Amino acid sequence: MIRRLLGVTAALGLALAAPAGAATENTDLAGTALLGGCSGSLVRTPNSAAGDPALVLTNGHCYEGASVIPDEVLVDQPSNRLVTLLDGTGQSVASLRATRALYVTMTGTDIALYRLTESYTQLERRYHVRALPLSAERPRRGMAVEIVSSGWQQVLPCEIDGFAYRVLEATYVTKDVIRYTPDCAPGPGVSGSPVVSGGKVVGVHNTSNRDGGSCTRDNPCEMDRLGNISARKGAAYATQTYWITTCVRPGNNLDLTLPGCLLPD
Repeated sequence: MIRRLLGVTAALGLALAAPAGAATENTDLAGTALLGGCSGSLVRTPNSAAGDPALVLTNGHCYEGASVIPDEVLVDQPSNRLVTLLDGTGQSVASLRATRALYVTMTGTDIALYRLTESYTQLERRYHVRALPLSAERPRRGMAVEIVSSGWQQVLPCEIDGFAYRVLEATYVTKDVIRYTPDCAPGPGVSGSPVVSGGKVVGVHNTSNRDGGSCTRDNPCEMDRLGNISARKGAAYATQTYWITTCVRPGNNLDLTLPGCLLPD
């Protein structure tokens, strides 16, 4: 399975290996998670209750099953995914099993949302781990953000440069994608990391252009509304996450039929 995951993450512009370097004294990785070779985070929606089964967020290309293909959306699939929760210093405090993959796709977005057996209250009492809240607001251009990477054990300060109408990488297309400013340089090992602003998750990092190529594996490009294509070496992207909050009912139950639900179905 490790070989397959390596191939999948390479196809999305990010590998599994993490560079040398650990969290600094001021880095806070609380609420982040490791899922195999990908980063992730323990999250809650604005409507999540303390007794609800906890949710874990990562990329769709980090799914442990057969790779999802374009136009495929997986909903409420059985899972036995190992999720390692970290404390603020990046130390493992619990290794748990996700029992359901509530949502997985690489169409329009790049999201995988898992559900644990344990509730938020149980996780806080047993392991002193709190979930990161998902923002229900669309992020803004110029917003200061942090990529909180459990894989790198670092918090990367960045800024939102704008939003790409479409990002194309090989056969995959994502929509309304967060683009960081050029000085933000996430690299291999950051897939699935939450993008945080003001203590709330506004995105999940998913890909970057490694070599300056255009629309190929490891080299995503942008397409504007008129169909014009552009690509820049080092350009890095995240998928928005406020969409998730529009599709979750009480009890942390996903419902893609909810009026106003923005997740692709």
